[in-house]
Amino acid sequence: MRCKGFTSIFFQLLFLCSCATTGYMTADNQDQNSILLDEATPSFSYLALGDSYTIGERVEASGRWPNQLIDSLEGHEIYLDSATIIAQTGWRTDELKAALATLDKFDYDLVSLLIGVNDQYQGKTAASYEPAFEELLRLAIERVGGDKDRVFVLSIPNYGFTPFGARNKEGITTELAKYNQINKRITNDKGIWYFDITAISEQGLSDTALVAADQLHPSAQQYALWVAEIIRDQLFIDSLREVL
Repeated sequence: MRCKGFTSIFFQLLFLCSCATTGYMTADNQDQNSILLDEATPSFSYLALGDSYTIGERVEASGRWPNQLIDSLEGHEIYLDSATIIAQTGWRTDELKAALATLDKFDYDLVSLLIGVNDQYQGKTAASYEPAFEELLRLAIERVGGDKDRVFVLSIPNYGFTPFGARNKEGITTELAKYNQINKRITNDKGIWYFDITAISEQGLSDTALVAADQLHPSAQQYALWVAEIIRDQLFIDSLREVL
């Protein structure tokens, strides 16, 4: 969807351009979620790949969903190091792939992937998204040494259910449904964990607390619901205990 007029241009900049808080990050330069552990307690590395939804545009570092996930997993006695977050507001699949290629560290214990909204927003076809997503998923699997149980994917949220996207809610919903059908099919075909958080994002118009101050991105409260959806899957939790 391409918007016209001053107001639309303003919001496009919010959506597509990075700001001081949205550069892609590593564990070395982000706020730390410290976990006080006995020296004998193992902890594991975590790589989070994505765009503004993973970097947590307009929320504090502690409110980003990867960081909330780390905190929640601690309650299940699964201890992850501070996340290495490779994500930036506005990134398409090709831009995430380029950034991933510059990452020095190769092997991680756990990798998450959430990408595609900017491909849709910038007018890329669902057909072009399919091979791009599949390639990124292949690269994610490589980063865990080929162990697919250490990779998980999140669906793309529906920004049509935000004040910013509401005027084209139906069109956005239709297009993103095609994208999510693609990423879900590819993920399931490879036997990788998939979490559908789109329905949660579609509460954004009825519950404004789920939308950040920019009227577009999820709030920390919405990210908490995403994490709750992940943690609710006991099979996933049990699998992490086995492979980590």
